[in-house]
Amino acid sequence: MDSHFLGLTAIVTLGYQLIFFIITALLRFDKVTDFAGSTNFIVLAILTLVLKGSWYFRQVVLSLFVVIWGLRLGLFLLMRILQWGEDRRFDDKRDNLGKLAIFWILQAQDIIGWIMWIIGILVEITADQQKLAFKNSPENRGKWCSVGLWKYSRHPNYFGEILLWWGFFLASTPVLEGAEWLVMFGPVFITLLLLFVSGIPLLEASADKKFGNVAAYRSYKRKTSPLILLPPGMYGSLPQWLKGILLFEFPLYSRNLPQEELSWNRRSQQGSSGTDPKTS
Repeated sequence: MDSHFLGLTAIVTLGYQLIFFIITALLRFDKVTDFAGSTNFIVLAILTLVLKGSWYFRQVVLSLFVVIWGLRLGLFLLMRILQWGEDRRFDDKRDNLGKLAIFWILQAQDIIGWIMWIIGILVEITADQQKLAFKNSPENRGKWCSVGLWKYSRHPNYFGEILLWWGFFLASTPVLEGAEWLVMFGPVFITLLLLFVSGIPLLEASADKKFGNVAAYRSYKRKTSPLILLPPGMYGSLPQWLKGILLFEFPLYSRNLPQEELSWNRRSQQGSSGTDPKTS
């Protein structure tokens, strides 16, 4: 389970929304849609607070704020729709299960997108602050940052940046029409820029030049994901080809390493694909 419970909250969100979808579909009762969306935040706020188990005053207060906001909005929307008598968004969907399911899935996309954005901004802020504190400590002069989130990703701040922009896009998809879908180029551009141009490649090249001859740094690089937060033990045990295909470990991130390390990476990749480097 990741430290921010992203996977769990996504599962809980899907399950929670599925319950209300079943109620709506079976009973033709379409007055709980907005209530389901608002109260979902209450469930997630309480769940993550309990699972975290730290009970810091700030966390409790902020979680309480989310609960108050969700209750206020959820009850307001529920009372409003009960007063109006019907939700006109469902006029052409009440008797069409397919259309109803598509509408509900798009509603769930909103929540998933919001969760992605929130997790993304929290990861980015945390990573930036951790690196700043690391760099400001005199005892860390001449070292690379491998503490906090930087233990699980070589660039967690970029992971947060990419995640929040894709979350923003995902939450906007239910209302996009025609040429408005061009907004997809926003997160695509940010992702490509950070992966291939001015983000990870430049920083990897700089770090390799500074620390490439340090065995501990080379070990850190082999065991630490370039972008997605993963436990070092898990990432380090994966074959090189899989890292390249699924986890963005591209060759350009290592082209400034010493030749012996590049040779090790090639041997690792050959060995993981079942080829004996001695006979190749």
